[in-house]
Amino acid sequence: MPSHLLEVICGAIAVAAPVAFGLADWSASQGGPAITAAETVMIAPGAIDYQLPGEFLVGGRPVSATVETATFPDGLRVMRHQVSLTDYQRCVDAGACKPADARPAGNADSVPVTGVNFLDAIAYADWYAATTGQRWRLPTAAEWAFAAGERFVGEEFSEADDPDNPAIAWIRRYREEAAYRRQPDPRPKPRGHFGPNTNGVEDLSGNVWEWTSTCYVRVTLADDRKSVLHRTENCGVHVAEGSHRAFMSDFIRDGKSGGCAVGTPPDNLGIRLVLDDPETLPARLVRIVRALSAQRI
Repeated sequence: MPSHLLEVICGAIAVAAPVAFGLADWSASQGGPAITAAETVMIAPGAIDYQLPGEFLVGGRPVSATVETATFPDGLRVMRHQVSLTDYQRCVDAGACKPADARPAGNADSVPVTGVNFLDAIAYADWYAATTGQRWRLPTAAEWAFAAGERFVGEEFSEADDPDNPAIAWIRRYREEAAYRRQPDPRPKPRGHFGPNTNGVEDLSGNVWEWTSTCYVRVTLADDRKSVLHRTENCGVHVAEGSHRAFMSDFIRDGKSGGCAVGTPPDNLGIRLVLDDPETLPARLVRIVRALSAQRI
């Protein structure tokens, strides 16, 4: 075997080692903290009829959001469990994340991290991706709905609501919120408490909501409810998904940094990530060797 090809293969092994041999073993061998690879669920390719998040108006009055078909031809790989308090604390210890504003009671290895704002969630995803050498990120709202399957609720405005009488919608939403608040123990539960959905993803639509990367939008539709007259996107507010859909500000902690979203994140808001195109060691070797062969090295 040519020496340059051997060097290429050895280099590929070095790059792919965290994935091939286990993150905990690799991290420990490099003198860093042990990082446990997150367990994932691979959801088969498919499609969903998905009600878009945001505020939709016709003639200045709220209407049901537009429904579109979201397709996932390659399927979706998602964390089976929410990010735990221990998982997140490793990012804090590495200096890449700010401490969470809430510390749920229970085993830190099992209870989900909560009290994290959107920027915290992004920081964790970036750190975890860099640490593992894999492409981890927040899901979009559509991806979250696809993963949630039968547990996806999402709807913010019902056709049963009367646009001419907004009090009907207010009363319905009050009842929904009141029903949630009457839960005897709203504290975050250990992973697995709410069980898996039909996709095998645990605790979706439990009592901990999850950040998505989807921005809040305000859309004005024509009378036909199809043509868009005006669309405004606000990425200082993002979609949070859980037992129902919510729109949450980024919650900037430092008021001096600007913005109006100063405050602490809700206690029941956490993180679950998706994984893009995980590669096995052989697949990565083949890809790198083919690329180098094409360059005639």
